[in-house]
Amino acid sequence: MSHFITSKDIPADGEHLKKGALNKWIGISGAVALVGIIASLCLLFIDNKATGVATDTVAGRYAYSWLFAFAFFVSFSLGGCFWLLLHHVSNSSWGVSVRRLMENLARVFPWMGILAIPFLFPSVQQHLFEWMNRHREVMGDFTSYANAKEALHHSHGQFDHMLYAKTFYMNLPFWLGRMVFYFVIFGAAILSVCKLSTDQDTDPKPGSARLKKARRRCAWVLPLFALTVTFLAFDLLKALDYKWFSTMYGVYFFAGCALNGMALLILTSILLRRAGYLQTVMSPEHHHIMGKLTFAFVVFWAYVTFSQFFLIWYANITEETSYFILRNTGNWNWANIALVFGHFGLPFLFLIRQDVKKKPGLMIPITLYLFVLHALDHYLIVAPERGPSLTVGSEAGASLYTSGSVVWLDLLAFVTVGAFFLFIYLRTFTKNSLYPNRDPRILESANLFN
Repeated sequence: MSHFITSKDIPADGEHLKKGALNKWIGISGAVALVGIIASLCLLFIDNKATGVATDTVAGRYAYSWLFAFAFFVSFSLGGCFWLLLHHVSNSSWGVSVRRLMENLARVFPWMGILAIPFLFPSVQQHLFEWMNRHREVMGDFTSYANAKEALHHSHGQFDHMLYAKTFYMNLPFWLGRMVFYFVIFGAAILSVCKLSTDQDTDPKPGSARLKKARRRCAWVLPLFALTVTFLAFDLLKALDYKWFSTMYGVYFFAGCALNGMALLILTSILLRRAGYLQTVMSPEHHHIMGKLTFAFVVFWAYVTFSQFFLIWYANITEETSYFILRNTGNWNWANIALVFGHFGLPFLFLIRQDVKKKPGLMIPITLYLFVLHALDHYLIVAPERGPSLTVGSEAGASLYTSGSVVWLDLLAFVTVGAFFLFIYLRTFTKNSLYPNRDPRILESANLFN
């Protein structure tokens, strides 16, 4: 055991960041996010009328860039939600010292709903979701959100029978309701769990009542999380090709959220400890457990991803294989091969060693490496669906090497959404103590040994 902590070592009011310690980075990220959002709104909406025709325009290309960046960063906050809910439901004590970090990451999720607002506009939807265009076409009004089931039933389009069979789920009013549910209902539930924890910090008689209440609340919020992470992936990513089927897609998206959410928690805790914080309540034992969880989800992500590919390859059904045919064509195939070995092989060999997981100097590069591969994973989900500019319109077929305008659009969206995410995430650290100092199990967690 590296250190032994008593109640005298835990400050009564916890541990707070020094006043103004993050002001510089909060200011920079906020300014970059503001400028980027203004530029993004101009790209998405100026001279981009809703016509129902997904053309190869700058607005159309940027809609995919925005979706890629949004999916990448929202996955981190969903990972934070998962680890927070799992911590409470499992009633584990080891994670009390880092629970506030989980709460801070989870708190970002409701705010990400602001960046999802462009997806609610028909002029943006027309570039991303072909099924919405078809619904509006058969209704004869591109701006209408009315139920198109009967119209599809009597139409004779090539895939209208498929859309008709899916209208119980893929209809515009229900889709909008689900988007509200994700960021308002589930977001409010997550914030209520976090509030129970922060209220305990200033309670003169904290006791265990709030812990039991948080455990009970998380027991019903956890199913909401399962619904949110699964159907958010369906509605924004899988729906890019409504003809594709995959029953494992929700689990595949969840595995990436959990893996990279934990990686970000590891990186955050290392940076805080290097700045002189969390020295009392954290030790290499915590990094060891967090590293083991990262290793577990590296394996789980690989298992789910391979299973999805293997089942579709084995069944060899046309509607299912189209997803992988596109991504195994041309230069996209090299990116897929890099994902297989880079997202699984190298992290597996690296994290299987016990000593690596306890050394912050080694865990920093591996977490950054995982973020890069996670970005590649999401880019391969979104970018190949961008359409004629990358695939059909190219004489050489699908191409990984995109035109300069697309690259810069991708970078602009990534920096804008990333700056917004960082702005919200950093602000959460200025509000409360860095750990739940009045949690009855804080000493047990601080003296962790495994």
